[in-house]
Amino acid sequence: FFRSQMQSLRVCQRLRGGRHFSQRALLMAARQIPHGGTLLNHMVADPKEQADLIAQCEGRTKQLTARQCCDTELLMNGGFSPLTGFMNPDVYDSVVKDMRTPEGLIFGLPVVLVTAGEGGVGQKVLLKQGDRPIAVIEVESKWQPNKPIECKAAYGFTTIEHPGVRMVSMERERFYIGGKVWGLQYPQWVFPCSTPAELRELLPPTDVVAFQCRNPIHRAHYELFIRALEADNVAKDGVVLVHPTCGPTQEDDIPGIVRYQTYEVLKHEVNNPRVHWAYLPYSMHMAGPREAIQHMLIRKNYGCTHFIIGRDMAGCKSSIDSEDFYGAYDAQDFAKLHAQEMGMQTVPSLNLVYTKQEGYITAESAKEMGLKPLKLSGTEFRKRLRAGEDIPEWFAFKSVVDVLRQHT
Repeated sequence: FFRSQMQSLRVCQRLRGGRHFSQRALLMAARQIPHGGTLLNHMVADPKEQADLIAQCEGRTKQLTARQCCDTELLMNGGFSPLTGFMNPDVYDSVVKDMRTPEGLIFGLPVVLVTAGEGGVGQKVLLKQGDRPIAVIEVESKWQPNKPIECKAAYGFTTIEHPGVRMVSMERERFYIGGKVWGLQYPQWVFPCSTPAELRELLPPTDVVAFQCRNPIHRAHYELFIRALEADNVAKDGVVLVHPTCGPTQEDDIPGIVRYQTYEVLKHEVNNPRVHWAYLPYSMHMAGPREAIQHMLIRKNYGCTHFIIGRDMAGCKSSIDSEDFYGAYDAQDFAKLHAQEMGMQTVPSLNLVYTKQEGYITAESAKEMGLKPLKLSGTEFRKRLRAGEDIPEWFAFKSVVDVLRQHT
């Protein structure tokens, strides 16, 4: 495994562009080698260099949406390593069609910036969040993408019933621009976001199992990622990194600030030394299998060695008939297929149920023992939440429920 990682490192050290940290420093901080071999850092620290870059924009600016701020930050801090900026057509076409960069490196989804006319090829544009300068992009390309082909390849569908397709077709402007990015300062969020380099310094040099989520964590989720530490392919001293995405998700999801508050109270309630917490500025595509790949490569850059693949990960339902777009295990099977090549290991999520007699056990064990699982549907949970009715603690943590009720 380590030999294959070093081969990947040697190949991708040939990629150009971007500042990077020494490999020795990264390996001392966490043993996982970044995707492509080098953790890039596109932040410009020198104020004079920053001022010069802004001056070269000659007044050209682009306001970033929350989704675009997420992508820009992950380019700036190395979360999207080995990318040096927003994808140009050659990289975009390769990733859309083959899920690989032109160099052959796996990459789940295209990372693009749209334009309503800001900047032409060869020009620099200042990217802003309100009045806050975030980054400068040197426009290397500008083109009109074939969005149906992108959606069919990335999401598997072209209907706007799919939230990802709806985002591409209705939120994005007509043209994409690609080019190198220089970071000036990170976007401001209501939640703190550690960079990959910062998080690597905090993680112990052992197996790090990433748990991705976009909703509040309830008892079953907690049991799931705690038991992941018992998996055969996880070291005895391994730890879990709970790494929720706090950027935009689906239209009807709980707002990021509320999700962040639920994670913070739960972190203090469980106070488990084997559970580390951090927040990711990522905007969900709900792309199912290919988004599972995207999540794995990002967590690899943050220093994780293992990734928990949940049932119907990054899945979504039709906005018309509520039918699932992906099978329950599509993302899990797809991630397992590509994990070894990516230098990651997967930990399948257990199908846990709660019983009065045994607490949380697998559904298979409950069936073998003739035990009837207790159930509480999401609809019933939300109904009780709104009505102030009792919610059993086997289902949800009281601290999390209290936060949700404050915002219901």
